[in-house]
Amino acid sequence: MREIKISNSLILAPMAGVTDSAFRQICEENGCDKTFTEMVSVNALDFDNRATEEIMYRSKAEKNVNIQIFGKDTDIIERVVKEKINPIEEFKEISFNMGCPAPKIFKNGQGSALMADLKKVYAIGKCLVDSTNKIVNVKFRLGIDDSSKNYIEVAKALEDAGVDYVILHARTRNQQYSGKADWTAIRKLKDSLEIPVIANGDCFSVEDYKNILEVTGADGVMLARGVMGNPFLFRQIKDYIQGKEITRIGFDDILKTIKRQYELSLAYKDEKLVINQMRKHVGWYIKGLPSAATYRARVNKLKTTREIFDLLEEYRKNLEDNYDRK
Repeated sequence: MREIKISNSLILAPMAGVTDSAFRQICEENGCDKTFTEMVSVNALDFDNRATEEIMYRSKAEKNVNIQIFGKDTDIIERVVKEKINPIEEFKEISFNMGCPAPKIFKNGQGSALMADLKKVYAIGKCLVDSTNKIVNVKFRLGIDDSSKNYIEVAKALEDAGVDYVILHARTRNQQYSGKADWTAIRKLKDSLEIPVIANGDCFSVEDYKNILEVTGADGVMLARGVMGNPFLFRQIKDYIQGKEITRIGFDDILKTIKRQYELSLAYKDEKLVINQMRKHVGWYIKGLPSAATYRARVNKLKTTREIFDLLEEYRKNLEDNYDRK
């Protein structure tokens, strides 16, 4: 068994429509240790799907980007890993998703649906490990519902298969993203395994980070919704880890980061696509700031980057003139 050092590891979770190259770069710049692409279908990769290639785009500036895949057919998984993923040197790790709760994926027997079949869980884990020299992790949930919480059995099957570490999102599939993540379950998993365990679920602040590690004893934390519009949380957690004063984030930091994410996106995407995709990000970034709803609505009506940048500058001056800096 390889020894994987991931203590205090801060990881960005793969999120569909969120964790593209631009946002991953923003998170890295703020202290994120490791990122993953949006979830990639091995079936689509097998067919050389163009949209999938776009999802897998990574910038040369990214220091530690990896890939997350999903599927259910071990023959396809093996072929895709050997032929399509192994040759990509930037990807040092392969993450396999056994936790996605999306109805379309679940109904197709993929994502969290795989947890119902421990033999399949083991077979996929073994297939991954045998097909690559890259580090392999698997992400999963507590179970499909409250009556079938088998996360420890799933993890032990993966450990037996030789997987390097696991990531537990401490909710069931039926919970989706509602309710509270059960951090005590992550502690139980940590106490049951020899391989490292990464905690995932409900980390929205530095205080949450402290608490999740205290409760779970996990080897690292994967952040998801907590950094949507707030990649600065990585920086603040790093401040805590390093014993520094926690960085205070003001509206200047927020508006400069929005502009930077636009610029990073425009380096590899069409302007019209960037403008459409960034609308949700802008909404997340400025949530809670004065007049956020007004400026969010205005951004959503603009059609060029120049107009958006001018509006952001107007917003910055408005905040500077009328509100105390946070």
